[in-house]
Amino acid sequence: MKNIKIIIEYDGTNYAGWQKQKNAITIQGVIERALEQISGKHTKINGCSRTDAGVHAKAFVASFLTESSIPEDKFKYALNSKLPEDILVLSSEEVPLDFHARYSSKGKTYSYTILNREASIAIGRNYVCHFKKPLDICAMEESYKYLIGTHDFSAFKSSGSSVKNNIRTITDINSKRYEDIIKINISANGFLYNMARIIVGTLFDVGTQKIKPEQIEFIMDSKDRRNAGISAPAKGLCLEKVFY
Repeated sequence: MKNIKIIIEYDGTNYAGWQKQKNAITIQGVIERALEQISGKHTKINGCSRTDAGVHAKAFVASFLTESSIPEDKFKYALNSKLPEDILVLSSEEVPLDFHARYSSKGKTYSYTILNREASIAIGRNYVCHFKKPLDICAMEESYKYLIGTHDFSAFKSSGSSVKNNIRTITDINSKRYEDIIKINISANGFLYNMARIIVGTLFDVGTQKIKPEQIEFIMDSKDRRNAGISAPAKGLCLEKVFY
C-alpha cells in the first residue's frame, strides 16, 4: 500500500464543486473515475478542500491510498490521459501513509478577481466577478486590519455547514489593481463555508462606501451572518496554494 499525493489545476466552470455527488458532475467524481480506469479498482480520493460549484484551483492537493504498480511519478501522466482538458494533474508523488490532503493542511491561500468597470468581458468571463460600481480600493485595504488575526468568523459563514468551531486565523490579506482588474489574496489556517466569498462581498460594501472600514469589527463581533455582505459569485474565486 502506498499513499499518493497529487496537485491538480482545474477550471470549475462546468462542475458542481469538488465533492462527489450522486446527481452532479464534480471534480472528485471525474478524477476517481479516471483513477479506476487506470488502476482497475475504485479508489477514494481525499481533497484538501470542498470548493463550491464554479470555483477554480491552480494547486488543489489530493491524496489517495493505492496498491497499484504504477510508479508514483507516472500517475500524473496516466490520469491526464483520461481526464478532460479542464482538469490537469500537475504532479504526483508518494508521501507517508499518515499524510491526508485535508487534515494535514496548515492553511490555504485563495484569490478573488474582480473586473471593476461598466462593461463586462467575453474572453475570460468565467474567471472574474464583474462589478460595475467604482470600488475604493484604499478603503477596502483599510478594512483588512480588522480581518487579519484570530477571530470568530460566524458572521462570514453561510448556513448549511456542520462545523461547530467558527474560529479561524487569517494570516494575510492583500490586493493589487491592474487597470480594471482587482485581485484580492486571502491566506488563513482554514476557511468556513463561503467565508472567502462573504468577506469579498462585505468588501464590496466598503468599496462602494455603503459601510465604513471600521464597521468590519462590529460585523465580526456580532457573529451574525445578516450583518455581513453578499456571498460574491463563485467564478471569481481560485484556490492558489495549500500549505503543509
